[in-house]
Amino acid sequence: MKYSNPRSAAALTLSTVITEGKSLSKLLPAKLDAIDPQQQGLYKELCYGSVRWHPQLMFFLYQLMEKPLKQKDHDIQALILVGVYQQLFMRIPAHAAISETVAATAALDKKWARALVNGVLRNFQRRRESLLEQAKENQIASTAHPRWFLKKIQKAWPEHWLQIIDANNQRPPMSLRINQQKATVLEYQQQLAAENIDHQPCRFSKHGITLKTPCDPRSLPGFDQGVVSVQDEAPQLSADLLAPAPGDRILDACAAPGGKSGHLLETEPSIRLVAVEKELERSTRIEENLSRLQNSAEICVADVTQLNKWWDGQPFDRILLDAPCSATGVIRRNPDIKLLRTKQDIVQLSELQLHLLESVWSTLKPGGILLYATCSVLPQENEEVIDQFSQTTSFLIEPIAAEWGIGLKYGRQLLPINGQHDGFYYAKLQKPDNVT
Repeated sequence: MKYSNPRSAAALTLSTVITEGKSLSKLLPAKLDAIDPQQQGLYKELCYGSVRWHPQLMFFLYQLMEKPLKQKDHDIQALILVGVYQQLFMRIPAHAAISETVAATAALDKKWARALVNGVLRNFQRRRESLLEQAKENQIASTAHPRWFLKKIQKAWPEHWLQIIDANNQRPPMSLRINQQKATVLEYQQQLAAENIDHQPCRFSKHGITLKTPCDPRSLPGFDQGVVSVQDEAPQLSADLLAPAPGDRILDACAAPGGKSGHLLETEPSIRLVAVEKELERSTRIEENLSRLQNSAEICVADVTQLNKWWDGQPFDRILLDAPCSATGVIRRNPDIKLLRTKQDIVQLSELQLHLLESVWSTLKPGGILLYATCSVLPQENEEVIDQFSQTTSFLIEPIAAEWGIGLKYGRQLLPINGQHDGFYYAKLQKPDNVT
């Protein structure tokens, strides 16, 4: 199906996220193929922006409409949100944003909605300043975050929660990891300078660079040859924390899409890496990424907790467990988390994380190191998981001495920072020599 109108396409995508609980990362690749290349940038902006600010946009909608639309007209509601978003956050003149959004009703085959969409959007245009003032008095609207998340983040980080909220509402930076087997950061900076690509070295990652303006990765010098990969600074820290030694047998549990696997092999090419991923489709991403880097690993498609399905009984020197989580540290990259995650999800995820930790721990050799990581900023998925693990398992905490993040009892927490790294958590556990 081809989409001639980027606004109607964005409305349909937003409606699908809301009504069917599907993520933008799953929806957009196929949708983009159906949109005129010249309109793809606008379409993506409308999708990500309308989802990012959805709690605030819905606040305005409640003030503008006397009664909600029927379920079958959720696409029209989404189109109105797209129209309000344009007036608030884009440089499109209000009259143009309104007229183009109204015209999109035809592409949705709902011409009857022209008058409704036109009336609501013009009403917002007239009342914009007063509505913005009202939004300041409503915490959900002013922060554009769901109530359950605000409560958790205020409790966990009373001194930092506003920083987290602000970072979540920004566009994410694009950071690169330089393949140390092929170039130094300085050498790659020179290549970027020759291409007039503005950038700066990452503050904490030895192999990282952040671009001033995101771009198509395929346009970067050496990308196809594996010289550079797109990866945020926070996950780039994992390879140095795990510190692989020559010949180490290493497990990358829950390995897709393979960024950390690739980094480990770049750090020490002689390691014997086993990458486990539950989903077949996601495991192909590991193969593709390692192939571009001209590296390889033993890739197992299996549930990592079912050891009999993939483990050969040979213990690992090092384990990286980047556990499935709420991804609340990367909301700016995945703003649909605001719509798709619930408080109950956090309970279920923390139970899964503990189960994963208990399972892979048995594959670690005495004296070995396990690095537990999440892209969450919620203690329930981080420190509390390690604390629960400590109640049944003997381990030593290897302190993480670093300039980055906040030191905690077990690990270290990075909070998302504007223009810099995402939110991430690390804890480094060592199995005692006398434990099998």
